[in-house]
Amino acid sequence: MRLTLIHPCIGRRAGDRSYIRTWQMEPLPPALIAGITPRDVEVRFYDDRMEEIPFDEPTDLVAMSVETYTARRAYQIASEYRRRRVPVVMGGFHASLCPDEVARHAESVVVGEAEALWPEVIDDYRHGRPRKLYRQAGRPSLAGARPDRRIFRGKRYLPVGLVEAGRGCHFQCDFCAVQTVFQATQTRRPIDEILAEIAEVRRDKKLIFFVDDNITSNLARAKEFLRALIPLKVRWVSQASINMAHDEEMLDLLARSGCMGVLIGFETLNPDNLKAMNKSFNTMRGGYEQALANLRRHGIRLYGTFIFGYDEDTPDQLPQSVDFARRNGFYIAAFNHLTPFPGTPLYRRLEREGKLLYESWWLDEQYRYNMVPFQPARMSPEEVERCCVEARRAFYSWPSILRRSADPVNRSDPFMFRNYFLINWMHRADVDGRNHFPLGAEDWRSELLEAV
Repeated sequence: MRLTLIHPCIGRRAGDRSYIRTWQMEPLPPALIAGITPRDVEVRFYDDRMEEIPFDEPTDLVAMSVETYTARRAYQIASEYRRRRVPVVMGGFHASLCPDEVARHAESVVVGEAEALWPEVIDDYRHGRPRKLYRQAGRPSLAGARPDRRIFRGKRYLPVGLVEAGRGCHFQCDFCAVQTVFQATQTRRPIDEILAEIAEVRRDKKLIFFVDDNITSNLARAKEFLRALIPLKVRWVSQASINMAHDEEMLDLLARSGCMGVLIGFETLNPDNLKAMNKSFNTMRGGYEQALANLRRHGIRLYGTFIFGYDEDTPDQLPQSVDFARRNGFYIAAFNHLTPFPGTPLYRRLEREGKLLYESWWLDEQYRYNMVPFQPARMSPEEVERCCVEARRAFYSWPSILRRSADPVNRSDPFMFRNYFLINWMHRADVDGRNHFPLGAEDWRSELLEAV
């Protein structure tokens, strides 16, 4: 049996074969699928972001993990294979959020996590009895699931090793698709399996990125993992919730285990907006100032993210967030408009209020990356978009980059300081590079071929 794995890109401008560089980390989902595929299946992998897909190459089955932003392009790719009478299986976040939509473009849809379902999918296709829908019952164990990174050989990715220690998050932020898919739960992998994988990845990667949705979601389990990580002496970054910044033992373990920085969703400086997000815990125990002082004391760099477009937002508020991020020496930061992902409480609320501007923004030919797909309460969609772009330009201006480079925390590790300017330059280039990027290949002229 021949299996072709595809990682779809977000999109592509007409006549342009290049792609945004900061989007080119190794894609973990296809490596995981390759790792749980039976050994006697011949596996090929193509990354749509950096190479042409050989649609005419003989294969028996195509599989794609689909995100909301890549859905349009994934459906274009599926149509090309379907015209060649090759069946397509789709899974991933978007398949769990919109299974009926995805089912129109694939012979089979995997709803839920692949570990419990993929061997069954392969066996059914081997014997010519595939089902339209494979739905997971409960949360599967992640034990024994190991990505097969051999599929990445010969491809040029950023020198960052992606490893998953846990999946899901216990918080219930209303804009977050993670809590929607995993129902505010988290599953963690066995520690010995994570450590074995890290030992393999670190051979050619100087920095590990734990792709966990929230690596500190379960504080007790996270501490157990970090204690085991200390002897490996690796550098790593991940995503975390701000509540961990008030736990001295956790902060000590982060520093001792090699944490170079964490992404924290600050989201907004407005307490009313935090309440609307169901994220008032951000202001616990003295709020941002105390949390930042604690993180700084332990030398933890920050990738802060901010969201703009909630009901209480006005044009003067995002510049305040930019000043806050610069004043506190954030290593990098993101200033994004609020995005209503399907299936989230946010999406359902905006739908009820009649504020969505597109039936399905991720499929609409008129929609482009960074456009605001809903009507904000106090501004126009265009104002929100403009404010976000201006915030990014201000934060990634050369004076801002140079000023933040002098921050003692940002300078404290030679490796991270050496890469500081490169990383900030890449984000600076993306301000305009990503703006109004098309979803799907802009010059794809065929019709989407829906599955029967």
